[in-house]
Amino acid sequence: MKAVLCKEFGEPDSLTVEEVPDPVPAAGQVVIDVHACGVNFPDVLIVQGKYQFKPDLPFTPGGEVAGTVSAVGEGVVGFRIGDRVMAFAGWGGFAEKLAVPAASAQPIPDGMDMVTASILTGAYGTSFHALRDRASLMAGETLLVLGAAGGVGLAAVEIGAAMGARVIAAASSSERLELCRAHGATDLIDYKQEDLRGRLRELARGGVDVVFDPVGGPFSEPALRAVGWNGRFLVIGFAAGDIPRIPLNLPLLKACQIVGVFWGAAVGRDPSLLASVVQDLGALWKEGKIRPHVAATYQLDDAGRALEALANRQVQGKMALTTSQLKQAPKS
Repeated sequence: MKAVLCKEFGEPDSLTVEEVPDPVPAAGQVVIDVHACGVNFPDVLIVQGKYQFKPDLPFTPGGEVAGTVSAVGEGVVGFRIGDRVMAFAGWGGFAEKLAVPAASAQPIPDGMDMVTASILTGAYGTSFHALRDRASLMAGETLLVLGAAGGVGLAAVEIGAAMGARVIAAASSSERLELCRAHGATDLIDYKQEDLRGRLRELARGGVDVVFDPVGGPFSEPALRAVGWNGRFLVIGFAAGDIPRIPLNLPLLKACQIVGVFWGAAVGRDPSLLASVVQDLGALWKEGKIRPHVAATYQLDDAGRALEALANRQVQGKMALTTSQLKQAPKS
C-alpha cells in the first residue's frame, strides 16, 4: 500500500510517499481501507516534533480517517468486511490502509459522505467533548470562540450554536468572520482590527460564560478577563505558538474555572467516550445542525502541501486527504 512517511522531525516538505507492507489486524483490531483522512493542526506539530507525544520514527501522520473495513482481527465483534466506518487513531491515517483497535472505529451514519466522516472524530470530537463534557455549555449561555475560522474553532461555533448558546466568534479577518456567521455565530470580533477586551465589554456586559481557546498567545489573557462569574475557560491548544502565562488572581476573583481539554488522551483513558461523542455528532448532522466546511481536498501524494497550507494559516475550516479508493466508496 501507499503511505506518507515522516522519517525525521521537521517541516511538512520533508515527508515522503512510499510503498509499505499492508497492515495485518492483530487480535481486537480491524483494518480500514482508507478513503479519506482529515488534516489537523496537531498533524503539523507531530511532524515537527512539537506535539505532546512523539511517535517512533518513521511514522505516518494523520489521526482521523473514514473508509471501509477490509479485515477483522480475532475476537472482534460488531464489524464485518465492507462496513463503512470512521476512526480516531492519533496517527497512521495518511495511508491507503490503517489497522486500529475496534473500539477506535465507529459506523458512519447513513447518507454521510466519506470526506465529511473523515473530519468528524478529530476537530469536531475535540470541540464537542470540550463544550459538552468539559464546559457543560447550556442553552442561553454566551460562548466566545477564539480562532473561530480554524478547524476546531469553526466546529465549536457550529456545535455551540446547535446547543443553543449565543456564539461570539473572534478571528483575524472579515472574510473569516463571515464564514463564522454562516455557521451560526451571532456576534463577530476581528481581533486584528478591534480591541478584543473592549469589544467583549460591549457585547457581553456581564461577561462570557465559556471561552473556547485553541490559539493561546496574546489573546488568552484578555479573553479570560472577559469571563463572567462562574465562567469556564477551555484550554484547547496553542496555534499562536506561545503558551500564555495567566495571572492566577483572575480565576480567584471571578470564581471561574480554567479547564484543560485533551481529546486524544480522554479517549485513550475511556474508549467508550468516542462512541458517545460520535453518536451525538451524527445526530446533529442528521438534523442539519452541523455542516462541516471543507476548504479543500488533496490527494495522498500532496500531504506535505496540505500540511504547509495549514501551518501557514491559509485554511478556513477543514481539509482532507483522499485516496484512490474514494472513487469506489458506497454512498450509504
